[in-house]
Amino acid sequence: MNSIVTTITSYLKLAICSVFIIFQYWVLFYPESPLAERSFHLTVSILLVFLFIPFSKSSALNRIVNFIFIACAGLVATYYFVELSRLNNRIENVSSIEWYDIAMAIILTVILIEGVRRTVGNILVAVIVLFGMYGLFGHLLPGGISFGEISLEEWSEILIMTTSGILGVTTATSVNFIFYFIVFGVIYSAVGGGQLFIDLAMKLVGKSVGGGAKVAIIGSSLMGTISGSAVANVTSTGVFTIPLMRKTGIKPEMAAAFEAIASTGGQLMPPIMGIAAFVMAELLVIPYGDVALAGIFPALAFYFSLFIFAHLYAKKTSAGTLTDQDLKEVTPILPRIHMLLPPIVLIIGLVLGLSAQVAVLWATLTCLFAPFLTKQTRYKLSDLPKMVTDSGYQAAVIAVPIAAIGIVISVAIQSNLALKFASGLISVGDGSYAISLILVVIGCIIMGMGLPTVAAYIIGAILYVPALKTLGLEPIQAHFFVMYFCVLSMVTPPVSLASFAAAGVAKTDAMKTSFVAFKMCAVAFLIPFAFVSDQALLFQGTVMEIMIAGVGLIFSTIIWAIGLTGYLNKPMNVFERTIMLISGATAMIFSTGSLLWIAAISAGTIYIVFHCVAHKRAQFKALSL
Repeated sequence: MNSIVTTITSYLKLAICSVFIIFQYWVLFYPESPLAERSFHLTVSILLVFLFIPFSKSSALNRIVNFIFIACAGLVATYYFVELSRLNNRIENVSSIEWYDIAMAIILTVILIEGVRRTVGNILVAVIVLFGMYGLFGHLLPGGISFGEISLEEWSEILIMTTSGILGVTTATSVNFIFYFIVFGVIYSAVGGGQLFIDLAMKLVGKSVGGGAKVAIIGSSLMGTISGSAVANVTSTGVFTIPLMRKTGIKPEMAAAFEAIASTGGQLMPPIMGIAAFVMAELLVIPYGDVALAGIFPALAFYFSLFIFAHLYAKKTSAGTLTDQDLKEVTPILPRIHMLLPPIVLIIGLVLGLSAQVAVLWATLTCLFAPFLTKQTRYKLSDLPKMVTDSGYQAAVIAVPIAAIGIVISVAIQSNLALKFASGLISVGDGSYAISLILVVIGCIIMGMGLPTVAAYIIGAILYVPALKTLGLEPIQAHFFVMYFCVLSMVTPPVSLASFAAAGVAKTDAMKTSFVAFKMCAVAFLIPFAFVSDQALLFQGTVMEIMIAGVGLIFSTIIWAIGLTGYLNKPMNVFERTIMLISGATAMIFSTGSLLWIAAISAGTIYIVFHCVAHKRAQFKALSL
C-alpha cells in the first residue's frame, strides 16, 4: 500500500512540476494578467511544498494534516480561477469585499505561513506573525508606533485581492526572474556544470601555492553565482573541496571557513549573483544588467582579498598545496569544455541587451543540447523527469517564503512603519552619519541570522533603505549596502548558516568555524563602506572614475589581506601588520582620490616595495656568502 501511494505521489509531483514549468514558459511569451500569473505561481508552489516536505515525522498525522493543507491550497487556487475576472476588474477601496474574500485571505495566510515553516523554519515565521499582529492590533499601541485601525476586510483586500500584498513585488520577482534562473541552475548542475567548475578550478590554480583553498574559492564562487544560496552551495561543492583542503594539511575549521566564505560570496558575484539581486532590480525598477554591472568591483575585491589570503596562508603554514597525484585524478577538461557554453550564452545574452528571462532561457536550452556534442558529457533522457521535479521543487521552496514577505511589506507600508523606523534610527544615531550606518549594519546582520539572504534583504530594504536615503545615499548605494550585510550574515557569529553547514561537512566545531570565517572575511565588512563613500565603485560615473576607484578598492583589499595574514615574503611583526591593516581599511573607507585615500594607498605600496626589496637583498646576501 505504501509503495503504491509513493508511486502515485511521485507521478503527481512530476505532473505538477511539468505544468508549473510549461505555464512559466508560456507566460514568458504570452503574458497573462499579473493576478493570474502570480496566483497560479504561488498556489502551485505552496502545493509542491506540501507534497515534497512532510508536516511532521509522524506518518499518520502527516497524511491527515497534509491532506487538509493540500485541500486548502486547492481551494485557494479554485478561488482565483473562478474570481479572476472580478478581481481584475474591481476598483480597489471602492468595490465591495465579500465574506469569502475574507475567508480566502485567512486560509491563504495560514497555509503560506505553514509553507514558510516547512521551507525555512520558525525564525521567518515568527517575523511574519509579529508583523501580522502589528498590522491587526497596532492601533491599540501607545505613542508613535501606533497607527490608524485597518479592518480585517481592508487587510483581506490588500493581501490577496491586489498586486500590493502577498501577490506583490516579491511574488512578481519570483514569477518574472527567479523561476527561470532556478531552472537554469538545476539543469546546469544536473548535466555536469557544477563538477566542471570544480575541475576547471583544479586545472587553473591546482598547481599553485595554496591550490587546495584556491580551488574552493574559484569553484564555489562560480557555482555560487548560479545556485544563489550559500548553504546549498556549501553542501554541493563543499563535499569535494573541504576533504581536498584537509588532504593538503589545512585544519578542519579553516577548510570549512574557506568554503563557507567562498560559497557566500557567490551571491555577490556577477553576472548572475544571488536571488536577492533580482529582487533589488525589481525594487529599484532598473534592468537586472545594471545591478550585475554595479556588483563587479565589490565582488572582485571580495575574492581578490580571499585569494591573496589563501596564497599567503599557504606560504606561511606550508599547508594547502595540492600534490601531482591530486591533479592526476581530475577528469580531462578539454572533452567537456563545451559545457561552458550555457553560462557563456547567458552572459552574451545579457551583454547584447536581451531581457534576463530570454537570456537565461537560451542558456537553459543550451544546457539541454550542449552535452550531446560529445559522448563523455551525454546524459540519459531518463534523467529529464528528475530535472523537471528538482526544478519545480527548488523554485517552490524559494517562491513560498519570499511571497510571505509580502505580508511584512504590506504592514510596513500601510502602518508607515518604514518611515517611522528611518526617523527613529537617525534619532538614535544622534544625527551622526557613521553611527547611523553602523546601526544599519547591526540591524542587517541581526535580521540575517537564521533567515535566507533574500528574506533578510527584502525586510532590510523595507526598514533600512529609507533611512539610508535620508542620510544622502543614492538608492542603488542604499540597496547594495543592505544586501551586502544581509549576505555577510551567513558567516557572522553567533548564527552563521553557511559556516554551520560547512562545519557539518568538515565534521568540526560549528562556532569555531564561524569565528574563523568571520575573521577571514573581515575585509568584506569594509567594502560596503567603500561604495557608500564612492558610488563610482557601483559603476556610477565616468569610465576613468570607475576604473581608478575599482583598481584602488582591489588593491586596498590586497593590502588588508597581507596585514591580516601577517606574512609577505616572511612573517611580519605587530607594527608591520598594523600599518597594513590601517592602510587597507583607510583606503576602503575614504573616498577615492581624497588625501587620506592617497596616503593610505601610498603607505601600503611603499611598505610592500620596501619589504620585497629587503627580502631580495637578504636572499642575494645569503647566496653570496
